[in-house]
Amino acid sequence: MWVNVIDDNLFPLMNGSDNLYLDSVMATFTSAYTWIPLYLSLVFLVIRNNETMRQILMILFFAVVAVLLSGGIDDAIIKPLVMRIRPLNEPLLGLSVDTVNGVTEKSFSFFSAHSANTFAIATFIGLLVRSNMLTCIMYGWAMLNAITRVYLGVHYPTDILVGMVWGCVMGCISYIAYNYVFYKHSPRINYISSQYTKTGYSYGDIDFVISIMAFTVAMVTIFF
Repeated sequence: MWVNVIDDNLFPLMNGSDNLYLDSVMATFTSAYTWIPLYLSLVFLVIRNNETMRQILMILFFAVVAVLLSGGIDDAIIKPLVMRIRPLNEPLLGLSVDTVNGVTEKSFSFFSAHSANTFAIATFIGLLVRSNMLTCIMYGWAMLNAITRVYLGVHYPTDILVGMVWGCVMGCISYIAYNYVFYKHSPRINYISSQYTKTGYSYGDIDFVISIMAFTVAMVTIFF
């Protein structure tokens, strides 16, 4: 089966490194708590660049919908149906999997909710803000999170690949729904300015989000 061929060839290349420093960094990057400053900066970006509480709550609502559609459907429906065992729990493979102390997962493997959630957020934010720089950085962040899952031995490469695609689709669907609801009651405005994106987001505030992202990555790589 083509899925097994991909996993058999890529998993050994992406899993672990026998490097304690890199193990610690990857375990930290994969934690949702590490990215709380980023999430707060994105909320700040939304609050700063929308005029009414209705607009702000609508954006936050559909961002949450994107995550619920991506990871929620995966955890509640897809994983129990497919029942694929995670690499580190696979009896025949487990002994050859590089794992990190303290990193365990008991649920099923296919597909990666981590990848789905982060790519859903990246897609939704990219479509909402329309900043090429921020979009590239958000997808880089999502890819980093996805790679950590294989490195830590909790997912196969095809788990994260399907999660990435699923997350992008759910992020698009959530944005389309938001766009429809919002512009049903509000005028369409394309901003033409060197200070704002065409959807009205300040480049200065976008730079703040990027700085928070860079600071978080730097702190993890230096102190972990």
